Amino acid sequence: MDDEAEGIAAALDQVGARLKRLRTQRGVTLTELAETTGISKSTLSRLETGQRKPSLELLLPLAQAYRVPLDDLVGAPEVGDPRITLKPRQVNGRTVIPLTKQPGGLQSWKMVIPPSKAAPDPRVHEGYEWMYVLSGRLRLVLGDHDLVLGPGEVAEFDTRVPHWFGSAGEQPVELLSVFGGQGERMHVRAKSGPKR
Repeated sequence: MDDEAEGIAAALDQVGARLKRLRTQRGVTLTELAETTGISKSTLSRLETGQRKPSLELLLPLAQAYRVPLDDLVGAPEVGDPRITLKPRQVNGRTVIPLTKQPGGLQSWKMVIPPSKAAPDPRVHEGYEWMYVLSGRLRLVLGDHDLVLGPGEVAEFDTRVPHWFGSAGEQPVELLSVFGGQGERMHVRAKSGPKR
């Protein structure tokens, strides 16, 4: 049995004790609870002693009778820490910090690119990229274009077009990058102005 299955089994094993504790704290008898929920007294007793496995059909009326969330009855874990704690890595002298955990689909990174005297070496590959400059100046060579973007500026492009990017000055450039390896694109929604 894997860790997740063991965790679920352990949570279900504790349901009976929670139900009994809740009923006792509320000063409710099994007979009164059976009348309120429509669940037989023997079924309620077997639930509390762990002789009957809890099911939604049994737990929902109990949650309603006790006026508690279903999570309280099953001991659902608290929502985990939402922060993504992935480690930065060095790629060709650049610091790349992944901001997404799941494989596939759109991937996002924060990049810090140090200044360099290297000549642009445009490459092509499948995908679509969106870049937002946080600080510094970004040089983007894209096909026949040679552009410099400053803080707050955005570029998006098909990566099948020859491209290269790096710092355009004496300072590092920091940027956010969202990349879709299958050509997925960002969908940006802006709040519309007042209607006229």
